[in-house]
Amino acid sequence: MYTPPAFRDDDHRSLRATIRAARLAILVTATAEGPLATNLPLLLDENEGEHGVIYGHVAKANPHWRVPPVGEALAMFMGPDAYVTPAWYQTKQETGKVVPTWNYVAVHAHGPIEFFDDADRLLEVVTRLTNLHEGERAAPWAVSDAPADFIQSQLKGIVGLRMPITRLEGKRKMSQNRNEADRAGVVSGLSSSDRPSDREVAPLIPL
Repeated sequence: MYTPPAFRDDDHRSLRATIRAARLAILVTATAEGPLATNLPLLLDENEGEHGVIYGHVAKANPHWRVPPVGEALAMFMGPDAYVTPAWYQTKQETGKVVPTWNYVAVHAHGPIEFFDDADRLLEVVTRLTNLHEGERAAPWAVSDAPADFIQSQLKGIVGLRMPITRLEGKRKMSQNRNEADRAGVVSGLSSSDRPSDREVAPLIPL
């Protein structure tokens, strides 16, 4: 990931927080047949390994898991993002020398990937993923709410994945390269936007 020094995020607490908050990730592997990518929810176990271990699963019908990877896999996680119009910059009024950009948070996790179809391991992964995403609901659904034989049949249709993280890359592009007046204009513009996602970005911009 191309990351100019001003936008680099090397804080592992921040990187892990972005991974935990991401609702959906992109898993990419290089193969002899070309790159393969799958969108899927992933779980970070911070208690395993030096940088944590990522778990998830793909459909057994998905050819992604069948093609041997070349080198390490890449899991990409996106945080808040927003379009930034030059109209919000004080510099626009002064010189007009401004262009649009995009503010965003992203984390790339690298590591060797293992695919598995052991039923007990799969049940643990789907249970942990379900608990993660159901946890904030007033009446959370649990895997155990479904009949055990039904769950066992569903597990036969997926393949689990485990990826120990060897390297994390973080990027937090939040107008750090603009002057204070321009950043204040971006905060004001995003804060008054009709898009909830824009308003989520506003407090991340340093003033």
